[in-house]
Amino acid sequence: MNSYSTPDYPLLVEQAKAIVSDEPHLIANLANLSALLNDNLEDINWVGFYLADSADELVLGPFQGKVACVRIAIGKGVCGTAAAQKTTQRIADVHAFAGHIACDAASNSEIVLPIEVAGQVVAVLDIDSPSLDRFSAADQQGLEALLPVIQGLNWAAYVR
Repeated sequence: MNSYSTPDYPLLVEQAKAIVSDEPHLIANLANLSALLNDNLEDINWVGFYLADSADELVLGPFQGKVACVRIAIGKGVCGTAAAQKTTQRIADVHAFAGHIACDAASNSEIVLPIEVAGQVVAVLDIDSPSLDRFSAADQQGLEALLPVIQGLNWAAYVR
């Protein structure tokens, strides 16, 4: 684990609530949430959302970072696995993850949180780091505390 300051996750949750409170547009909110996380998490090189485009595929949504993979099959890679299993995937070394999809060769660890609305995964929040074992259990817990804010957005177009 690298040394970095752990963000104040409760404050991040409150900031996220304030950012989205008066804005009904999903993509605008996801873009601002990506920027919020990018500004507040150290030692990351990509943060953003993949949206459920169908029952079998995620498509790139708002993000901060380098050009990314556009489509990921449900069940493939870390993002697709998180969506298929409906569980957070915290991967210390993506190169040891069977089926990892390397969108950026500089990424070495990753955390992906599925976003569920009405019992179905509508998106995933994906965060990559150039460091091995970047994401701790405290990071996972702090990021999962953001999920209710994200789930509360206007997902009507993505709920099938």
